[in-house]
Amino acid sequence: MAMAAEVTDADRAMAREILEDAIATPSAKGRGQVPALIEMFSARLRKAGFGPEDIQLVPVDIDGEPTAGLVVRYAGKNPATKPIAFLGHMDVVDALKENWATDPYVPTEKDGYIYGRGSTDNKAGVTALIASFIRLKAAGFVPERDLLLAFSGDEETGMMTTRALTKHPLVSRAEFALNSDAGSGLEGPDGRYRFNIQAAEKTYANFTISARNPGGHSSAPRADNAIYALAGALKTVEAFRFPVEFNEITRIMVADLVEEQGGELGGALTALLANPDDAAARAIAEKYPQQSNILWTTCVATMLQAGNAPNALAQNATATVNCRIFPGTSVDAVQARLANLVGDSLEVKLLGQGVASPVSPVNRPLFARLQKAMDATYPGVTLKPSMSSGGTDGREFRNAGIPTYGAGALALRAEDSRAHGTDERVPIAAYLKQLDYWDALLRDLGGRT
Repeated sequence: MAMAAEVTDADRAMAREILEDAIATPSAKGRGQVPALIEMFSARLRKAGFGPEDIQLVPVDIDGEPTAGLVVRYAGKNPATKPIAFLGHMDVVDALKENWATDPYVPTEKDGYIYGRGSTDNKAGVTALIASFIRLKAAGFVPERDLLLAFSGDEETGMMTTRALTKHPLVSRAEFALNSDAGSGLEGPDGRYRFNIQAAEKTYANFTISARNPGGHSSAPRADNAIYALAGALKTVEAFRFPVEFNEITRIMVADLVEEQGGELGGALTALLANPDDAAARAIAEKYPQQSNILWTTCVATMLQAGNAPNALAQNATATVNCRIFPGTSVDAVQARLANLVGDSLEVKLLGQGVASPVSPVNRPLFARLQKAMDATYPGVTLKPSMSSGGTDGREFRNAGIPTYGAGALALRAEDSRAHGTDERVPIAAYLKQLDYWDALLRDLGGRT
């Protein structure tokens, strides 16, 4: 492994400047600013010595708006060796200025934080990687194999750029990918840190359940009422339980939860590990949805639309049902189950696209190297593989056959988890500490094959 270079005040100032410039570029869908953000990154990379051939755009037109993914190649000595891809997303969920204490697109320092949209999700990740590539280039580091940045431009809305990135001739060859968007950790009230290695995530899919009939005047109610039919169907969906499932990642997670939680939940999880069909243990686990949602597929009604006038029987009634699907279960299978539950008189349709997300295999040599980088940043933190109930670019990379794992060292307190919400902020010290982590990891992974 190449010797680490001490992070200097100049390095920190450079990384912070890149972050603030990124926050000031409103890269939400509809604003057309992702290309401007890419140009800002590219100008800095060119100045650092990356050639035009090393900085490649992956243009995509989405609903008439031009956007793009970004691929940056840090050329290695042996281009025949499979590269490593480092992921992040440049786009953000838009923000309403009137709801914020600060302007969401004017980076503002306050109380040790930088406030601004995207400050944690995910501009803290992509800018720390950009800064780390620049630092390594300035130090004269030459990796043994190619290191690639693969940044998407629409992770928050459709992941079309993500899919295009997985087909890029450089990125598609990656041995594996490390996702900065799944690399943050938690600093507890006791000052202890917890980081995981995301190795799986649930598939995200939306379905509509619709009831229709001829309707009529509200003064003459009829037996086949569309709203009542939909309500009955939703109660059936509410009562249904998808089976308990495990994979090699969630077995590790559940065993850790048993040790950490103990008590009623720990006992229930132990019973489910031994017998996934234990109904009594499941009933207890369901009382702890924040922990138990990794055990099964979930489907829940989130939106309703029905009727067209207060004095008319509804002709249409539709509910949106959001499902988070356990890896290995297909979207089609969940749709078929919902259709079976609600019966032939109602229609179940997939909204948009649902993408299956297989589990990345446990890679113990890689995990050891991730642990080594964490030891250099937050000593005493033990990394464990995990599965996320949310969705990231990682699902598309896994679906394309590229094993993908969460990596990073951004430590947040519980009150700092404001992604997509108002007054999003990143702790300045925690943001800058990422430079130590990425220096150690990039040198280690790039220094050998």
